[in-house]
Amino acid sequence: MPIRLVARLGSGHTPSRSNLEYWQDCTIPWITLADVWQLRSNQVDVITDTKEQISKLGEANSAAVRHPTGTVILSRTASVGFSAIMGRDMATSQDFVTWTCGPRLDPRFLLHALRAMAPDLKRIAAGSTHKTIYMPDVEQLRVPLPSLEEQRRIVDFLDAETARMDQIYNLRERQVNMIDESAISRAYAAVRGQHTDGPRKESGLSWLGTVPASWRVAAVSHHFEVELGKMLNEERAKGQHLYPYLRVANVQWDHVDVEELAYMNFPPHERRRYRLRAGDVLVCEGGSWPGRAAVWDGQVPEMFYQKALHRIRPRGTDLPRWLYYCLLVAERLRVFAVQGNASTMTHLTREQLRPQRFPFPDPATQRKLVEVLDAAAQTDREAKALLQRQLDVLAERRQAVITAAVTGQLDVITARGAETP
Repeated sequence: MPIRLVARLGSGHTPSRSNLEYWQDCTIPWITLADVWQLRSNQVDVITDTKEQISKLGEANSAAVRHPTGTVILSRTASVGFSAIMGRDMATSQDFVTWTCGPRLDPRFLLHALRAMAPDLKRIAAGSTHKTIYMPDVEQLRVPLPSLEEQRRIVDFLDAETARMDQIYNLRERQVNMIDESAISRAYAAVRGQHTDGPRKESGLSWLGTVPASWRVAAVSHHFEVELGKMLNEERAKGQHLYPYLRVANVQWDHVDVEELAYMNFPPHERRRYRLRAGDVLVCEGGSWPGRAAVWDGQVPEMFYQKALHRIRPRGTDLPRWLYYCLLVAERLRVFAVQGNASTMTHLTREQLRPQRFPFPDPATQRKLVEVLDAAAQTDREAKALLQRQLDVLAERRQAVITAAVTGQLDVITARGAETP
């Protein structure tokens, strides 16, 4: 049955931002794309809190509509295909479509049906930059329509089954987080020489405490060169000397992703300055995660880098991998953010990075500690890969069970182990 024939179809609107009166005394919950984060896991069925509210004046002077409790919402632009039920009377932005169910359709059943069709919803979304499900397509959406009694049986079954799967999923995610937490603790212990015998001294760093007395504590610039890459502009994206270069998006923690590379013009006189060598440490200067770092392994022979990345190269025999672990610990302890006196750090500048002080044991000790940390990191990667496969299987099974139940492919009574009447 077309959903619009058994539920009132609606949408939302944004009151004019230029009229400040519309944004005063805001008390009406207003669902926007800023609230989609609550819905991404599909574990939140009912939404009651929103990041923003609108005022009664804004509502009265716009196409915004307050929908009644129990209305089902679906995001249709940018983050497409996420759904929930309104836990109280609420309005939405134009990024959502709504259905207020009539007497033949249970809102909870519609919610599960929308989640069952989520992969199809993403496929019908159009647009090169921001995907959108347009209203003519929304009007064509159909829902299976068993009796209300059967709808409620299906919903009760799915609520119990998905809750059980979600509990397992959350436990597996917690295991992944525990592996990450353990890795940081292990790196912190190594960086401060916690298990090294002998006398200790104050490092002079509040976040580090004491280190072995024989270790040096020195600025990054004392042992390494720190340089930013080439500034990108429209003209430099073309030319006779195009080479691949790394961006912030390519540099993840302890991994450089070379699947999607951009190209820039690097004429002969610039190649020496901007060409990467195996063993260079790459650190994000800006972007979504300033301070994120990885060591370049030389997997692409002619590789360059742009200005949003720092390239750190050893002057002597100190190990890039040792510096990587120092940077990892410092970033996770928010050393750079605290020094910048900001709760949200947007840039880690060259002027901030060069004077950062870290402990440096002799190169032989660095090598031994790095070998232990790298071996443990490999074990962690294998364990996390296994857990991720389990998470993927759980997510697929959850989707399959919902789809089978709402389309009648699964007898929810026998699936429960009860006798069929």
